[in-house]
Amino acid sequence: MRETELYAPIKTYLEAQGYQVKSEIGAADIVAQREDEPPVIVELKTGFSLSLFHQAVARQSLTDAVYVAVPKPKGPRALRDNLSLARRLGLGVICIRPRDGFVEVLADPGPYRPRKSPRRTARLLREFARRVGDPNTGGATRKGLVTSYRQDALRCLAYLAEIDAARGADVARATGVPTATRLMADDHYGWFERVTRGVYQLTPKGRAALSDYATALETL
Repeated sequence: MRETELYAPIKTYLEAQGYQVKSEIGAADIVAQREDEPPVIVELKTGFSLSLFHQAVARQSLTDAVYVAVPKPKGPRALRDNLSLARRLGLGVICIRPRDGFVEVLADPGPYRPRKSPRRTARLLREFARRVGDPNTGGATRKGLVTSYRQDALRCLAYLAEIDAARGADVARATGVPTATRLMADDHYGWFERVTRGVYQLTPKGRAALSDYATALETL
């Protein structure tokens, strides 16, 4: 949909709510007025963008009732993430369904306070406490990051590199990793293989990891 094709459905929708609607008033794409209420401003774009949010935030100097309006995205994640951003900025969100012009108001303007998640906060602090040293560089990609779980795996890796094969219970006792048996059995990194029941050794990939993670191993 072109921006101009978004106007008619929104004008019709707002007029049905009792607003008088006019386009291109000053810098605003759409201005709607109902009796003595503060004006409603709607900024139109063919998709979510930083420019759209910049424009809408600028309109908040004129009124608190500012919406952004776009054709409804196909991907649910794009819609969810941009809806969250709009709420944090105090903006409303309108989506127009391209096939029939159906207007859906997904959020109204208003103050926003993010809801805290004690469970996620606890998980963050647990990982912080368990992480030994600071083996990563801020801003790096997620792939290959040294987490506390990977550090536990590296402890098991280093121990098996010295003695070839060992029972999970012995690895746990020697490394201080209580979950060593489960960790080696799950083998998320392809480093371990079971020799017999409860006994594990390194795979060729595990041997290679000794070199790949040499720096991280030195910090343990």
